[in-house]
Amino acid sequence: MDTEVLSLWQRYKERPDKATREQLILNYSPLVKYVAGRVGVGLPNTIEHADLVSYGIFGLIDAIERYDLSKGVKFETYAITRIKGAIIDELRALDWVPRSVRTKARAIDRAMQTLEGRLKRTPTDDELAAELGVTVAELHDMLGKVSFTSLVALDEALSMGGDRGDNLTLVDTLEDRHAPDPVAMFDEIETKEIMLDAITRLSEREQKVIALYYFEGLTLSQVGDVLGVTESRICQIHTKAVFSLRSKMRERTAG
Repeated sequence: MDTEVLSLWQRYKERPDKATREQLILNYSPLVKYVAGRVGVGLPNTIEHADLVSYGIFGLIDAIERYDLSKGVKFETYAITRIKGAIIDELRALDWVPRSVRTKARAIDRAMQTLEGRLKRTPTDDELAAELGVTVAELHDMLGKVSFTSLVALDEALSMGGDRGDNLTLVDTLEDRHAPDPVAMFDEIETKEIMLDAITRLSEREQKVIALYYFEGLTLSQVGDVLGVTESRICQIHTKAVFSLRSKMRERTAG
């Protein structure tokens, strides 16, 4: 954090005022555009990017008001969850997903759980299509249509609980950075181990998509360029991988 921004934070935390808050909002507004762009991948054309940004601004304001400068946690890391949560909460409130798409998503989710339990591995596209009683081409079309309902499902699986807009995170529960809550630390470590195990059980291509999208920060279009396939195909692979991860996480946590 540079000196000028640090000075803004110190001034705002010592004596909160509208002018200083607006300066902080302006400084971090590119972060909102970045998160909105990530969430917007695969959404229908009726959802405007500008609307996502406006929803995200509320999350940024909430993050600014709640951020504890003394914990030494990078603000950008803390804010991304709240910005994303604000956007998703607003989209849910608008009920922008058609009922037919929700039905398809539930059908895929059930089929994935059934096959995971039966095969003890991630099903292939052929196996998933057969379980659903559709062709592989129809499965890919279904995955493409439901992809925007699962954009943040991986983040959801890593959530420590609570509503998306007000998740309980390690940052929220620490009294200070030198005295972490042992229970929170254990939960976080266990969740990461479960997620890592689930990822290693995905197909090689699905692992690459997850790694490039979530850990390297590439867009789905860029991931497609790296793997030599179209963005829509990457979107389908990503969606199938997310369903599989959710199934594996449920299986491990239930056990």
